[in-house]
Amino acid sequence: MRHFRQRHFILPIQPMRLPLFPIPAVLFPGSPMPLHIFEPRYRQMVAHAVEGNEQFGLIYHDPDRHGPFSTENGGVGCVARILKYQPLPDGRSLILCRGLERFRIEDGIESGAPYWEALAEPYDDEKEDKRGLVPRRRRSIDLFYRVLDEVVGYKQPFPEVDPYSETGFQIAQAIRIDPAWQQELLETRRERERLSLLDELLRAVLDSGTVGEPPQGPFGS
Repeated sequence: MRHFRQRHFILPIQPMRLPLFPIPAVLFPGSPMPLHIFEPRYRQMVAHAVEGNEQFGLIYHDPDRHGPFSTENGGVGCVARILKYQPLPDGRSLILCRGLERFRIEDGIESGAPYWEALAEPYDDEKEDKRGLVPRRRRSIDLFYRVLDEVVGYKQPFPEVDPYSETGFQIAQAIRIDPAWQQELLETRRERERLSLLDELLRAVLDSGTVGEPPQGPFGS
């Protein structure tokens, strides 16, 4: 298995060329995601990424819901950085990636590559008043821990959530729910709005007293 050094990549202000991996899943900034790469075109995409800057754009797309993928809708995704790469004898590979910054597709690129490519621009949060944000984050963290304790029966210690950095994505990565809801959260450009969306979900789970059965339940046991 090939491991990569910890490096930080930041999307430049100008649009950058980004290979795209459309799948029915959402990657959040800071979140890890293991992937099994088996389609020949995406094997090539990952191979090029491994030999290059180790990153690609992961974007939510469910063909059963949305039909064929297109770069024309200005979709929002997350830059994925490959942390571990394990090639398999038959050409498939197992990778572990981590979400970096969000991006928005500005335009598709026609190239000779068999996979999708696009010009992507940073998709940053809008400016908001940061005063009182840390206590606001702590309230969401406390609500999250209540769900883990009272509903899930999660054995302590609870997952660490840092209230001094963006909290919504930290909590969201622990929630199993419809990817369309996760995409809505990913596209939200104010942290307080993300926290409100999460609080609404967490309170609904507390009120019901159950997380249901997977895959409907939002939390794993």
